[in-house]
Amino acid sequence: MAKKLEITLTRSLIGRPSDQRVTVNTLGLRKLHQTVVQEDNAAIRGMVNKVKHLITVNEIDA
Repeated sequence: MAKKLEITLTRSLIGRPSDQRVTVNTLGLRKLHQTVVQEDNAAIRGMVNKVKHLITVNEIDA
């Protein structure tokens, strides 16, 4: 089974650099406490690592 990542935006983007805002938007997160499910691959992991202080991540089997 392919692994997926459940990503939730837990911290506000107010006052954050524009590259972090773009990364969060690219992950599909628009509002605080919104959760999205993304494929677990190197590109998504890189984005998650860049904004790990703003989000929470759970691995799920889907």
